[in-house]
Amino acid sequence: MTAHVISTLPDLKQVVADQQHPLLFATVSGAHLYGFPSRDSDVDLRGVHLLPLRDILGLAAPRETQSRMWDADGVEMDLVTHDLAKFARLLLGPNGYVLEQLLSPLVVRTTPEHAALVALAPRLLTSRHAKHYRGFAKTQWRLFEKTGELKPLLYTFRVLCTGIHLMRAHELQADLPTLLTAVKAPAYVRGLVTAKAAAEHGHLSALDGAPSHERLTADIAALHAALDEAEASTALPDATDARADLNDLVIQTRLQAG
Repeated sequence: MTAHVISTLPDLKQVVADQQHPLLFATVSGAHLYGFPSRDSDVDLRGVHLLPLRDILGLAAPRETQSRMWDADGVEMDLVTHDLAKFARLLLGPNGYVLEQLLSPLVVRTTPEHAALVALAPRLLTSRHAKHYRGFAKTQWRLFEKTGELKPLLYTFRVLCTGIHLMRAHELQADLPTLLTAVKAPAYVRGLVTAKAAAEHGHLSALDGAPSHERLTADIAALHAALDEAEASTALPDATDARADLNDLVIQTRLQAG
C-alpha cells in the first residue's frame, strides 16, 4: 500500500521538506491508512515538528499545532503537525488517533526521534484506550445517521474493530480489511469497503442489497459489547509506565536541537 500511495500522489517528501519547522516524522493517515480510500479521497498527512527552544522559553505561548490544506494536481492535501511536547501529551491521553499516526506504515519522513517514539509505543498502550475508541465510534455513528454516507459508517466499524483487537492482541491495527481477519464482524463490511472505493461521499442507500438500519444498529451494538468484554478481560495495564522516558525524550530532543 505504501508504494501505491506514494507513487500516485504529488511529491510528499517535498511537501514535508517545505515546512516552517523541522519535522521529526510525517505519515499518511486517514482512509489510506484505514484501508478504504476512494478514487477521490484527500490525503491526510500527520506528524510532529520541533519548535525552536527560543519559542518555548519566551513569554508568548507557542503555537503548538500547524495545519495547512491545499490542492496539489487535483488532490486535496491536509497536513497537520504538533510540536513534540504536545504530541507527547496527546500520547499520554491516552489517544489512539495519534498512536495510529505514529505507527502508520505509510511513512513520508522519519528520523531517529521518530524511531525512539515508535520504540516507546508498546508501553503506551493501556486498557483506557478502549474508552477512546468507544467514544470515536459513537461520534462516527451519529454522523452516519445524519448523513447516510459510507465513510462514517466504515469509520464506526473500523474504530470498534481496532479497539477490540487492541484489547485482545495488544497490537494497534488501523487497516480495516486486515482487522476483518482478526475480529468477528458482519460479512457485508467487505462489500461496503469495495463500494466506498468508488466515491468518497457515497451513500449506503445507493447500494443494492444494503443492510437495513435495524441490522446495522444491532451489529454495531454487538461490536460495542465485544469491546466492553475485551476491555474487561484485557491484560493491558490501566496506565503507562513510559511517562518518564517520554518526558526525557522530549527534553533531550529539544536541548540537542538548541
